[in-house]
Amino acid sequence: MNKVIFELRNVCFSYHGKFPALRGIDISIGQGQKITFIGANGSGKSTLLHLLDGLIFADKGSIKFFGEELNERCFSDANFSRIFRRAVGLVFQNSDVQLFCPTVKEDIVFGPLQLGIERKEIESRLERVTSILNLNNLFERSPHQLSIGEKRKVAIASTLMINSDVLILDEPTAGLDPLTARHIIDLLLQENQSGKTIITSTHDLHIVEEISDTVYVLGQEKNIVATGSPEEILRDSRLLEDNNLVHIHTHRHKDKMHIHSHQHLEHHQ
Repeated sequence: MNKVIFELRNVCFSYHGKFPALRGIDISIGQGQKITFIGANGSGKSTLLHLLDGLIFADKGSIKFFGEELNERCFSDANFSRIFRRAVGLVFQNSDVQLFCPTVKEDIVFGPLQLGIERKEIESRLERVTSILNLNNLFERSPHQLSIGEKRKVAIASTLMINSDVLILDEPTAGLDPLTARHIIDLLLQENQSGKTIITSTHDLHIVEEISDTVYVLGQEKNIVATGSPEEILRDSRLLEDNNLVHIHTHRHKDKMHIHSHQHLEHHQ
C-alpha cells in the first residue's frame, strides 16, 4: 500500500476569520496517486491547494504531511521547510504570480538555486525540462512578453525543475490552446508514471478522466459533496448540474424546445 502523503481531517479555513472558504474537509492522498478537485468558482479549490502547499494554514482541523502536522511553527524550522519545498511543488492558477525574474531562464532556475541544488544538476534538469516543453527559444525573453500558454509552460517548468515528489497544479490547462494543453497533460502523465503524485484542480471536465484516479467534488457550501473514480463522477449528470459544473441549454428545433446539459469545458481535443 502506498504511503499516505497528506492526511486532512475536518479542515476548515476562512479568510480574515469571517469569509468561509472550506468546511470539514477529510482527505487522504497517497504516494503516486492522481487526485483531481472539481467544483464551481468559489467552491474552495485554490484554497485547498494552497493549504496542501503550506502557503496558508487551517483554522480548524489538521493537515499532516507524512504524519507531521503542517502549521506555521513547523515551517519556522529551516530544515523542515527545505525538505517540504523540495518535496512539494505548486503551479499557481495565475502564472504572473509565479514569474518575477527578468528573464525566462532565470525564472526557471530560481527554485533549485534557492534550494541549494548543484549547478551541474540544475543544468541537466534545465536541458530536459525545457526540451520537453519547447522553451529554449524563450530563455532571454521577459515573462511579461509571453503569451498565456507560454507563461503557463514556464511556470510548470520552474516547478518541474525542483523535481518534487508531489506536483500540485491549479487549473493547468485554463486558457490554453488544445495542442499546448495536450503537451501539458502528456507531461503530467509521464511524471506520474515515474512515481510522482499529481494533485490538480480544474473546470475542464474533458481532461478529468485522464489525469485522475480519484475525483473530489467541492460544493457551494465549501465542502466535499462527492468522491469517486472519474467515470463515476462524470456520468452523474445530476451531481454535475447541482454543483454548477454543467448547465442546462435549451434550443428550438422544428418548433419544439430541446433541453441538453453542457459541460463547462475549456479544452477540446
